[in-house]
Formats: sequence, structure tokens, C-alpha cells
Amino acid sequence: MKRDSFGSRFGALVAMAGSAVGLGNLWRFPYLVGENGGAAFIIVYIAMSFLICLPIFISEFVIGRRSQKNAYAAFRDLSGGSAWRWVGLMTVIVPLIVLSYYSVIGGWSIDYMLKSFSFSFTGESSRSTFSTMFTDFVSSPWSSLAAHTAFLLATTLIVVVGIKDGIERFSKVMMPILFFIVLGIAVYSLTLPGAGSGVDYLFRPDFSKIDAKAFAAALGQAFFSLSLGFGTIMTYASYVSKKENIMTQSVATAVSDLMFAMIAGVAIMPAVFAFGLDPQSGPGLVFETLPYVFGQMPAGGFVAILFFVALLVAALTSSISMLEVAVAFLVEERNMSRKAACFVLFAVCWVIGALCALSFGPLSDVQIAGRSIFDFFDNLSSNILMTLGSLLTVLFVGWRLKKTDIYDEFTNGGSISANAKMFGVLWFLIRYVAPVAIIAVFVSGLIG
Repeated sequence: MKRDSFGSRFGALVAMAGSAVGLGNLWRFPYLVGENGGAAFIIVYIAMSFLICLPIFISEFVIGRRSQKNAYAAFRDLSGGSAWRWVGLMTVIVPLIVLSYYSVIGGWSIDYMLKSFSFSFTGESSRSTFSTMFTDFVSSPWSSLAAHTAFLLATTLIVVVGIKDGIERFSKVMMPILFFIVLGIAVYSLTLPGAGSGVDYLFRPDFSKIDAKAFAAALGQAFFSLSLGFGTIMTYASYVSKKENIMTQSVATAVSDLMFAMIAGVAIMPAVFAFGLDPQSGPGLVFETLPYVFGQMPAGGFVAILFFVALLVAALTSSISMLEVAVAFLVEERNMSRKAACFVLFAVCWVIGALCALSFGPLSDVQIAGRSIFDFFDNLSSNILMTLGSLLTVLFVGWRLKKTDIYDEFTNGGSISANAKMFGVLWFLIRYVAPVAIIAVFVSGLIG
């Protein structure tokens, strides 16, 4: 059976950008900026993204396109059937863990989008009203489970259609819409009285706030946002034509991700400052603080609709890439139909996600290693497994694969002269800088 693939260069680009652009940009990035001192954190984040994460991204791209296989088979075949194949298996399992709790947050975006359509965020409600609204929702077992189910089902229905007709078509339509919605909100946010303080907060660096934990947070966010360390880029790259320029696609994805994160910051922080609210609100920034902001600003009800539609679209463009990793594995290694694979994985992710959703309510007293079920899976994947996966990937490319094979793939058989000139620098970053930086930041984050 002929393997499905992306039908165009633009389709491949927006699908990869969609995998990168997600809740990590709209939900996670703004509150991490708030917690870690604004612009100083952004500078560290940019450095991490291009000096460490871009070489990792390219490494995953090379593995996926070189093999033209799912993540497990890519490691197995490129390593000659050695123990490296177990790293491939890990990269299949990790996105399922991430998707399980990610779909809980995606469910929150569905619920808040529906609330915005009924203009629930308008009026003179206090900040505490929206905090109570959020707490009541996430602690309600039936509401949170229904939202989690709806989001996971939407993800599954897109993936079941296939690469070209499902993932690519969805990304080509929704990614431009997502960009223009968030850009429009950012422009509007800048017109609010007092918005200048938010811009100043974002773009004036305070390096006294930067410590080992801030570096670890920046690297973790870059991993999370660029979908590194858990097979999504490898899987998508395996559907990319051998004619495409790996460097161009990788840089375009990283730049798109960074631009979207910055625009999201401009959309959110000036509005937060305009109404004198705390930018260090943690995850509640999007679901507790912003609804209050929407209620105070002119035409805030319509802005809320646009924002939560954007939040849902961003969540879906990332979640479909996570599900596709394991779907490709089951279809190619276990000879399952795409439909059967999708719904088997739906069931697996639903069970784990249900436990995460219920950890805000009936299971709130259940602790794993001193954390709630949701926080345990978030910490395990974002701060440990994704970091480990990225480290093993660059070690595999830099120390296990042949340098000539990497050069051949990166330069399209030597036909792209610009890539050939950059290869020496890239090889040095993959082989020496990225592994050392990942280990150093990971350890300092643990002991800092």
C-alpha cells in the first residue's frame, strides 16, 4: 500500500508549524514570561530556540525523512536493528502521554469558546467571579470529562481522514486563520489605555530574574512548543518530499513558532497591564485573568470569541501531530487500518486524560511523587521525557549515524550549496553544543 504524504511544500510547512504552534504559545508562553521576568526570559528563550532546539529539530527532520518510516521504525532501521530502536518506541509512547493531559486543556478551550459565544465574559463581574467560574468547571467531573472527550474526538476525526486530506487540509485552512485572529487581537490590545506598560514588561530585559530555573523553563518551553523529543517532527518529516530543503523548512517552522509566541504575548500582556492585573498569574492567566479583561474592554465579548476560537484551533493543530505519531506506528508496524488505530489510541488517551481531568475534582487528593495526576504527567513529559528524547536524538544523529549520510540528507545529495556551507556549524552544534547544553540546563533546573 502506498504511503500517504503531504501534497505540497506549503502543506508540509503549515502542518509542521501547526505542530509547533499550539497551547504552548497561547497558554504556556505568556505566563512563563510573566513568571520569569519578561523580556529577559524572551531573550533566553530565543537563544535556546535557535542554538539548541533548531539543531534538534533538524536532527529529527533528518531521521524522519531519511527513513521515510514511523518514529520506531526510523530508529530501528537507521541503527541497523540495534537497541536504539527502544528510543524510537519511547518517542511513540511520549506523545500519547502528552496528548492525554493536553486534551484536558484543549477541552477547557472548547468550554470557554462556548462560553464566549454566549457572552459570558461581559459585564461588571469581578476577577474572583472568573476564578470561581474556572474552579467550578475544572472540578466538575462531568463538565471536564465531556470537554476532554469532545476535544480528543475532534483530534481523532481529523487524523482518521489521513495526511493529505485530513492533517494537511485542516492545517492549510486553519493556520492562516489562527495567525490573523491573534494578530488582530494584538493590534487591538495595543490600543488600550495603559497598554504601554505591558509592552515595556515584555521587551525591557531584567536579567536579575534569570537563574537556573529560568533557563530550564525556557528550554522546556522551547521543547514543548517546537514539539521536540516525542516523535512528531520525525513522523511529519517522513511524509515530506526528498526535494524539499530541510534547512528552509526547519528555520521557517522555528521562526513561525517564535513569531506566534511573541504576537500572543503582545495580544495578552498589554491587555493584562491595561487593567492593572498581575502578569504572573500562572496557567490561570488565560482562563481566569483574560476573561475578566475581556469583560472590561470595549467590544470585549467579540474579542473573547476570537481569542478562544484561536486557542482551540492552536490546540488542535498540535494535538493532531501527537496522535499521528502512534497512528503511523500501529498502521505500519501492526498492520492496523488507520481508522482502527485512531480509535484504539482514542480509548487509551481518553482513560489517561480522564484521570488528569478528574485530578482537579474527585481525584484531587491523589498524589504521585508529591504532585497531582495532571501535574505529574505534565512534569514527567515536559521536563523529563521530552528532554531525554531530545538528548538521545542528537546523540543518535551526532554519534551513531554516519556523518556522510547526515550531510547527504541535509544537502539533498550535495545539491543545496548553502546547506553544504552551513553543515560544519550544524554538525558541531548537534554533536557537542546541544547535548552538553541539554544536560547542563536539565541538571541545573533540578538543583537550582
